[in-house]
Amino acid sequence: MQYVSTRNKEQKCSAAQAIAQGLATDGGLLIPEVLPKLAPNGLKTMADMSYQQRAVYVMGSFLDDFTASELSMFASRAYGKGKFDTKEVAPVREVDGNTYCLELWHGPTCAFKDMALQMLPHLLSAALVKNEERKTVCILVATSGDTGKAALEGFKDVDKTRILVFYPKDGVSDIQKLQMQTQEGDNVGVCAVVGNFDDAQTGVKALFSDEELRETLAGRGFFFSSANSINWGRVLPQVVYYISAYCDLLKMGKIQKGDPINICVPTGNFGNILSAYYAKQMGVPVHKLICASNRNNVLTDFIKTGVYDRERPFYHTTSPSMDILISSNLERLLFEFTERDDEAVKRYMDQLASEGRYEVSEKVKKQLDNQFAAGYCDDQGAAETIGEMWRAQKYLIDPHTAVAFHVLKEYRAETGDQTPTVVVSTASPFKFCDSVLHALGVEELAEGTDRIGQLSELTGVPAPAPLSGLAGKEIRFTDVTEKDKMRDRVLEMLK
Repeated sequence: MQYVSTRNKEQKCSAAQAIAQGLATDGGLLIPEVLPKLAPNGLKTMADMSYQQRAVYVMGSFLDDFTASELSMFASRAYGKGKFDTKEVAPVREVDGNTYCLELWHGPTCAFKDMALQMLPHLLSAALVKNEERKTVCILVATSGDTGKAALEGFKDVDKTRILVFYPKDGVSDIQKLQMQTQEGDNVGVCAVVGNFDDAQTGVKALFSDEELRETLAGRGFFFSSANSINWGRVLPQVVYYISAYCDLLKMGKIQKGDPINICVPTGNFGNILSAYYAKQMGVPVHKLICASNRNNVLTDFIKTGVYDRERPFYHTTSPSMDILISSNLERLLFEFTERDDEAVKRYMDQLASEGRYEVSEKVKKQLDNQFAAGYCDDQGAAETIGEMWRAQKYLIDPHTAVAFHVLKEYRAETGDQTPTVVVSTASPFKFCDSVLHALGVEELAEGTDRIGQLSELTGVPAPAPLSGLAGKEIRFTDVTEKDKMRDRVLEMLK
């Protein structure tokens, strides 16, 4: 299968090349030339499979230059014993009669990014061999909180790789920051950026397109790739868990084959809900994809109006992984909704870069309305939802998941749609102890990592081992850089 750029369909490469590159050389995103479909009985066939087997079944149709035995080995290593704290890997929990929660935070960093970033290093390492690449790959990552730690953990001490993560200095939770600052590994680097996530993300994209920098690093034996969701190797493993969730509902007897579901996703960079869209395109019966935003509701406004406008105030919220105004993966959806019109996509992206906004065609607006719903939730609403979920269901959730439950409640009230819905839970509540404790009525917080134990004692819910083990770990990375000095930081690391 060939992969093409969203900004130039004539630019093609193999799956292995797409994963190694991360980003198309013209700045576009790489996407399969044709989206494969599940076999007619595919969902039923997968219902009795393990998560690892489902991953191989789904990913194999996209990665024809990887063998089934290779993918089986990668899935076993990524999702096998010791990596996740539950054998289901991505369990589906029933909340009430027609609401289910897909828990994606049972991995080593307690966030949904583990679902892809435990797989990506295996795919990338194999891709380098297939491409006969002799240089060392430098993974550049901009993170709004969770991707950074998950990428660092996934690529820690992986041969022929270096990884450098940039995060917004004041834009992540204390636990997220501590997870990155204490990261182990000889090939890792972490640096804070003065600014917000969009500044960090824009800076990383500029590094990718800096031809002089690429040539300098090539002379030192390095080349760039990405572990952000702009890399297809990040998006594809995420498609798996939506298909897996539908299979679990079938196996649990909650739905019958062909029954539609809704999927409600808290999202900022659009990669997570985009993966749900691809699952639908492959054959999962999805009625509505519900996009849940926090106060930085650029995606909600876009889905409702067809106007993408990043020229607006930026808010630091209690759901920092969604504090994003430039949603990179939306470009892939535009490619599909314009019937793969690469010139139109490039025009939209150029307008966004030069004017800070664009407006899509009426045809695209109609597709947005048909397939998506959207809403947003502020910090107060998220806190209220955390409290309500705990009191009513004894179910502890983090602020991002709370945004999704809040938006789903409003959607159902407005539309009357009672289709069974899977709400995506993207992070452990123990990554955001301050916000969750406050939401549960606690005014006096313990110091530092002691808050993890405070939340556990209050609720009786055990804290995940990777988080409870943070106390006392050595802080290795304290560097801070201005956004226009990120290039210097890369050159310093890759001497």
